[in-house]
Amino acid sequence: MLTKHKTVLIAIVGTLVGCLMLTGCQKQTAAEGKTQSAPPEVGIEIIQPQRVPIISELPGRTSAFLIAEVRPQVGGIIQKRLFKEGSDVKAGDVLYQIDPATYQAAFTSAKAALSKAEASRDTLRLKADRHRELVKIKAVSQQEFDNAVGALREAEADIESAKAAVETARINVAYTRVVSPITGRIGKSSVTVGALVTASQSSPLSTVQQIDPIYVDVVQSSADLLHLKQILSSEALKSNGVAQAKARLLLEDGTQYPLEGTLEFSDVTVDQSTGSITLRAVFPNPQFVLLPGMYVRAILEEGVREHAILAPQQGVTRNTKGKPIAMVVDNSDKVEQRILTVDRAIGDKWLVREGLNPGDRLIVEGLQKVRPGSPVRIAQAGAAAPAEGTSPAAAGK
Repeated sequence: MLTKHKTVLIAIVGTLVGCLMLTGCQKQTAAEGKTQSAPPEVGIEIIQPQRVPIISELPGRTSAFLIAEVRPQVGGIIQKRLFKEGSDVKAGDVLYQIDPATYQAAFTSAKAALSKAEASRDTLRLKADRHRELVKIKAVSQQEFDNAVGALREAEADIESAKAAVETARINVAYTRVVSPITGRIGKSSVTVGALVTASQSSPLSTVQQIDPIYVDVVQSSADLLHLKQILSSEALKSNGVAQAKARLLLEDGTQYPLEGTLEFSDVTVDQSTGSITLRAVFPNPQFVLLPGMYVRAILEEGVREHAILAPQQGVTRNTKGKPIAMVVDNSDKVEQRILTVDRAIGDKWLVREGLNPGDRLIVEGLQKVRPGSPVRIAQAGAAAPAEGTSPAAAGK
């Protein structure tokens, strides 16, 4: 009897376990079917062509617009220094006074020699005039007349030489006043009162620099320049013209210089050690914020790409080979992988040369949930997809 009850109990328990297992399998199958039937949801951005200025940020240094090293043109003792170091001077301002005594004496002596030569000439001229009349009546010989005319010409030549000596002496006296050759700001003086200087010495007395306007010399790799010329020749980029190219500056502390400059020229020789060329821009500097030798970063506008393709950086990844790739949603709402060729970063977007076309639906959210060829469901329009007609500036914010 006990055995019979045990057998019935085992049968009932087995039936219950079977029912529970069947119910669990049915629920799991239903869940799997539900999961497989719901494609992942992604956020997209519709690619639209935009007008984008192409800029380059290049390192550079400032240099003076004009620079003149002040050197003496005559030797002597410095009597006075007539400027304040670090002040602004004008062209022609006297900077140093060299002792003029010996040069003034030479000037006085040259003037006296000139007066003597002029007096001698006057005497010889009268003699030549008398001999001219006397030779007609043969009162003097032709030889005597010729000698008188020759002496007169020699005296006239001596006068010209004496005049040159007077002018040289006058110039030397003027050179004792050392003047500024240009208008600008003068630096420190390398000599003091009482110092002996020599004509055209190797070390300058001081240096005057014009820093308003001021040059900014930046370097650009020759490879980047070649690439720029290629896209200009293909008309993919509209040039503003080198002479009209605008430039802006970032100072050493990261602040932007408030005034805009212009690109003047690019060098014609590539530096063999660095493979780069030098570009020179000119900036107004009325407040003397920029000083020669400062490190800056120049932002140059190279041109404008009229129909640029910009892709958000969060929508671009890289494959195992390091190439940039993007996932787009095709017309059948399936994922398609594209290999991109990107040019540069502009804000938080990539400038794409190849791989994306206007109207492509680029996946920017939910990339980790999709794979090429799988169906997806596009999320409702939100922050990921900008409204049609949004300006490039607004889209990049």
